[in-house]
Amino acid sequence: MAISFEKAFAGHDKMLEFRSARAAVLANNIANADTPNYKARDITFDSMFNNEKNKLYLSVDDKRHINGVSEFGGDSGLLYRNPSQPSLDGNTVDMQREKAEYAKNSLQFDTSFMFLDRKISGMKKALSGN
Repeated sequence: MAISFEKAFAGHDKMLEFRSARAAVLANNIANADTPNYKARDITFDSMFNNEKNKLYLSVDDKRHINGVSEFGGDSGLLYRNPSQPSLDGNTVDMQREKAEYAKNSLQFDTSFMFLDRKISGMKKALSGN
């Protein structure tokens, strides 16, 4: 019986990918906190999920059909954040919020990593017979 890693990891590997992508977006916001007219961005799980859901895989029933992937939206799931206190230079980065979101994302990344690590440890034990 073959092991399906997709089923075994139960989505924790995809959640790590999402948390890594969000950390990069939040770090970019923090790095551009003093850039005039910079608009803070964020990514949510729902927006990323909807972006992936919009990718349609075409069915091939006949050898004359064309293989391919159709994408309705070229958007990667990034959204602009609404500022609570916009600055005079047009920058919408709120450093306190960005740092709090980054810390929260970091904790969620660590939690997903811990779950994934435990899944892999359990699989190792099962394979080694312990």
